[in-house]
Amino acid sequence: MTQTAGLLAAAFMTATLFAAAPAHAQDTSTRMPGLAMANDQPIQIESDKLEIKEAEKRAIFTGNVKVQQGDTTLQAGNMVVHYKNGGDGMASGGGGDIESIDVSEKVLLRTATQTASADKGTFNMVRETAVLEGKKVVLTQGDNIFIGCRLTVNMGSSEAKLESCGGRVRIQLDPKSRQSQ
Repeated sequence: MTQTAGLLAAAFMTATLFAAAPAHAQDTSTRMPGLAMANDQPIQIESDKLEIKEAEKRAIFTGNVKVQQGDTTLQAGNMVVHYKNGGDGMASGGGGDIESIDVSEKVLLRTATQTASADKGTFNMVRETAVLEGKKVVLTQGDNIFIGCRLTVNMGSSEAKLESCGGRVRIQLDPKSRQSQ
């Protein structure tokens, strides 16, 4: 596998990070959805530029980054893939050697039924966490809307936490959505 092909295969992890089951919001009768995706479909990655920094164990995708898998799309201005030290290397290790992925500049994650937007995000593969941050982080599913400034999803436990960062968390729930759960 070429070095570039290994990096692109490794970037697959960006599209599967929000595959957590729904987590409880503040009220136990209300559920805050995790972003669910199918991870068995091919991945397409586009950007204006890809820079591989082997010595720094980084791959930098810049300009109109788009990761597509089935009905799931991740868009951002930039995406940086950080690799673990002591792994098999970027080329031969594939996705298993990713330590973390950072996305920035108007992050948008969209599935067939859900959308999340933020200024930036970090996906930590070691801790199995995904964090979206910004002045306004918005998670929507149908007419249900969750707004804060920091959304943390623990991929191992499927728990989600939405923070307000000095203001208040806002949630708008559509009573009709409870019928479909």
